Amino acid sequence: MSRTALRICPLCEATCGLTLTVEGSRVTGARGDREDVFSKGFICPKGAAFGAVDSDPDRLRTPLVRTDGVLREATWEEAFDAVAAGLRPVVERYGPDSLGVVLGNPNVHTMAGALYPPVLLGALRTRSLFTASTVDQMPKHVSSGLLFGDANAIPVPDLDHTGHLLLIGANPLESNGSLCTAPDFPGRLKALKARGGRLTVIDPRRTRTARLADLHIAVRPGADALLLAAMVTVLFEEDLVDLRDLAPHVQGVGQVRDALREFTPEAVAEPCDVDAAAIRALARDLAAAPAAAVYARIGSCTVPHGTLASWLVDVLNILTGNLDRPGGALFPQAATDRTPRPAGPGHGFALGRWHSRVRRLPEAKGELPLSALAQEIDTATEDGEPVRALVVVAANPVLSAPDGDRLDKALESLDFMVSVDPYLGETSRHADVVLPPPPPSQSPHHDFAFNTLAVRNQVRYTRPAVPLEPGRMAETEILARLILAATGMHGADPAAVDTTVIDQTLAQAVQQPHSPVHGRDPRELAALLTGDTGPERRLDLMLRLGPYGDGFGARPDGLTLDRLLAHPHGIDLGPLRPRLPQPLKTVSGQVELLPAPIAADLPRLRAALAERPAGLVLVGRRHLRSNNSWMHNVPALTGGTNRCTLHIHPRDAERLGIRDGAPVRVKGAGGEVTAPAEVTDLVRPGVVSLPHGWGHDRPGTRQGHAATVPGVNVNQLLDGSLLDPLSGNAVLNGVPVAVSAAPEAPGAAPAVPAVPEAPVAEKLSPVT
Repeated sequence: MSRTALRICPLCEATCGLTLTVEGSRVTGARGDREDVFSKGFICPKGAAFGAVDSDPDRLRTPLVRTDGVLREATWEEAFDAVAAGLRPVVERYGPDSLGVVLGNPNVHTMAGALYPPVLLGALRTRSLFTASTVDQMPKHVSSGLLFGDANAIPVPDLDHTGHLLLIGANPLESNGSLCTAPDFPGRLKALKARGGRLTVIDPRRTRTARLADLHIAVRPGADALLLAAMVTVLFEEDLVDLRDLAPHVQGVGQVRDALREFTPEAVAEPCDVDAAAIRALARDLAAAPAAAVYARIGSCTVPHGTLASWLVDVLNILTGNLDRPGGALFPQAATDRTPRPAGPGHGFALGRWHSRVRRLPEAKGELPLSALAQEIDTATEDGEPVRALVVVAANPVLSAPDGDRLDKALESLDFMVSVDPYLGETSRHADVVLPPPPPSQSPHHDFAFNTLAVRNQVRYTRPAVPLEPGRMAETEILARLILAATGMHGADPAAVDTTVIDQTLAQAVQQPHSPVHGRDPRELAALLTGDTGPERRLDLMLRLGPYGDGFGARPDGLTLDRLLAHPHGIDLGPLRPRLPQPLKTVSGQVELLPAPIAADLPRLRAALAERPAGLVLVGRRHLRSNNSWMHNVPALTGGTNRCTLHIHPRDAERLGIRDGAPVRVKGAGGEVTAPAEVTDLVRPGVVSLPHGWGHDRPGTRQGHAATVPGVNVNQLLDGSLLDPLSGNAVLNGVPVAVSAAPEAPGAAPAVPAVPEAPVAEKLSPVT
């Protein structure tokens, strides 16, 4: 007998509400939840394939423990015994920094991944933290930290009310949005145009998003910061700067004008390969719009000047008066944010509080560059111990970090490694213990991180759609037990982790004068919490203390877990609203428009005025049916246009003697790969493109379908030496490569024409 159950989709940042069809304990269908307060029935191919992702037969069902060099199935008790026995001796002998932690981006897609890794890191006190942020978004965190004093204070475009949207290095028709949580991003862009608004896209590829735009500018890869700096200069030259209501909250406007004076459109036109007149028009249009927003994503972050580009995005929004303004870029207010403190000076944001051991790379936001992980394991120095043990949670750095071959070898040399992963994949195959979380249908869901980036304030929570399968362990319990095993408390009740966090949080809250529970008894407050589990009680705590919460009775109409459970499709909390100066945590209490680290990096950008690529450069690309390396083991989400091919422009293909469908060799500083050529004018001349997340051909994995269509690992073309110096982010785009025709297999069939792109309407629908 079938039934339906609600579930928030965890497969990308759009966080769409789903209505699942469940037969017994199996999800047999998924459609958009029409009543969801945020997504209103929208669904994409990933959400529609939720059941196939959930029931993938290659998902691990029991822990694996390495015995005599071979991974074998084990009980949960055996697994955690092995974790405790493997990790603690390393820490006790070599110190906390000898234990590294690697966190992948799936952590922000689960409740467990949001709630428990911070507790683990706080208890371990290791400085050897590596996350996916440094191959993705760290430049935005750093620029926000320097401008606003808070690395997580990231303004998002007010998509539903803006009149002019400038997108840079972003392709939301494929990604569904990134650092901007917006179900039905394509529909919102079409609505922008329908109300007479303007969409401009700056991207070296003619993406689906670019094809929807009123104007597409195919900038040279890596030149985003130059282009944006020139736009800022135009605003000053033509007296178009108008801070409007921002003026009392901003310092350093004159310093920015002086620092960027030489970045004129004429000076940057050649390195950007964009006419100076077009750059001036971009700036004028932005300034003239009644409300406008500049939004940039991974294409502008994963380049040599990623932090400067991220900074300049907000500088443009500020100088046009569009920051913290309806229709511009605003700071969301999530229901689980801390109780808003009064506006005023804060502690600010610091960079480089410690450095990596080998290359002396500075930390950012408490993290070291993922590109440095291999050398931190395999290179001995006199400056401290190498990383000898590793805890990897929902991460696959062998594919996602540069030079996976070196990291592959380095992982083999570890004293001990534990991996929390549903698959035996390219990274987890090296683990001594693999702890598999259950499928998403068997887990609760609330979006902590993505609601802080959402284009509308709302709150939703779904309990597990399917009961936990016998023999499985909840992901929350897995991570709680991992914390205990790694910190010398193996065997303690895992519920103690949640209890400790609750007690500590309440003890702090009652001491804060601005808290709604100031002066109250924390034990009395803890007794008021509801929820069937420790994680639910923690969610209730965060809701009650949050900006919309009931304050444990101080605001009777406020949010609680019980109230949220009474609204299974979520609670709408209203549109984004101006919040300045409250979010600012800078030492001055103002937006600091030209922070010292930014000013110190500008000479490097000046040097880029004279730089020109000598040959072809590489960029990545997204596909709607993929999210990094996650879903290539699901047949419904591979094939068609989701293929690991090298996009190359017809002029470049003709010059190099490369034909469509034939193998082509691509060589970079870190190695070379061979992939089929896809000759297309969707990429500009001088640029080639390979998608990210492929390369499923390593031995010892258990992903049967992915191994039949492995593709190649684009990050193997990189040696990890190219980083944005402020953020430590890997340079993945605008990388020079050599491309040549590869020998074809004897008797190879004639090239098959490329599969035509399906219309967007066929891939995205409001309800299916």
